[in-house]
Amino acid sequence: MDVARHKIILVDDNMANLTMGRNMLRPFYEVYPAPSAAKLFEILDYVLPDLVLLDIEMPEMNGYEAITNMKAQARLADIPVIFLTAKNDEDSELKGLDLGAVDYISKPFSGALVLKRIANQLLIVQQRREVLDSRAARKDYADNLEIKVRDKTRKVLALQNAVLTTVADLVEFRDKRTGGHINRTQRYLAALIADLVREGTYADEITAWDQTFFLASALLHDVGKIAISDLILNKPGKLTPEEFEIMKTHVTVGVEAIEKIMRNTDEHVFLRQALVVAGAHHEKWDGSGYPLGRKGRDIPLEGRLMAIADVYDALVTVRPYKRAFTHEEACNIIEAGAGTHFDSVLVQAFRRVQDEFARAVLEIDGDL
Repeated sequence: MDVARHKIILVDDNMANLTMGRNMLRPFYEVYPAPSAAKLFEILDYVLPDLVLLDIEMPEMNGYEAITNMKAQARLADIPVIFLTAKNDEDSELKGLDLGAVDYISKPFSGALVLKRIANQLLIVQQRREVLDSRAARKDYADNLEIKVRDKTRKVLALQNAVLTTVADLVEFRDKRTGGHINRTQRYLAALIADLVREGTYADEITAWDQTFFLASALLHDVGKIAISDLILNKPGKLTPEEFEIMKTHVTVGVEAIEKIMRNTDEHVFLRQALVVAGAHHEKWDGSGYPLGRKGRDIPLEGRLMAIADVYDALVTVRPYKRAFTHEEACNIIEAGAGTHFDSVLVQAFRRVQDEFARAVLEIDGDL
């Protein structure tokens, strides 16, 4: 059928051979006869054939030179070439194949043999194109799928962060003593982690995290406060021992709330870190913290980091029972707590980035 006809350029300087070959091929293919290599390249300027039948012995530019020229051009290099020649010695055939010919047909040749070899080579070309098309289609599919996955991930993360921020804002709205606390502590944590990464400190633990998830999950560290009575949460004065015991339950309440969410969802990545931060940020290095009294490196690194961020922020902000400490005073208290309240290694990191802590307070809340 015409719509499926392959294009073949037949090159031969012998007009009798050119006419005979054209007549033989025309019933099956779209044939472009060329009496010289120069004419071949003129045709190649406007026709990209499926195959070239190329005579070797020609004046001015022989077949070997012509195929060398073709293979040097990216546009023509993949066009299969079958040599047609009166030479039947092995060296000539090997030379043609070395130059990139796909087949070698000696003259005089049988029409049926030529047609069969052409058909075989065109079948190989078709199969190669199908493989390349299939690879291209798979690559397009993979690329599009990757784009869709990235877009879906971005939307999921945006939704996750919106939910986390909303819940955290709700908690902060109820606790009128700690305005801006959540945003500031997130900034503190980012500064501490960046320093640990630069210094290679606790590298094995940190590289196992998704830091984006960790910073987002830290928003939920005080989520349990949502269950604490306003009379205690916003008491205008220092809490009694009994009230403080109730306040301490915000840790276990927060853990239980996050565990409940985890039981009802398959996506646990950021929730696992939120669970750790919520449950461990009031533990102390010497074991005197709550709720479990963990000690030293038994306290998860996430909790040890959050402890510094949480205490620093409590120190530099006004509470009903205390004035706001200066940045310098807060730093002295944090450093004095090294080895008792806080991990000494993390206190060293705090010293290196303390200016970033002060900057976070200024940028979020204004001058101390």
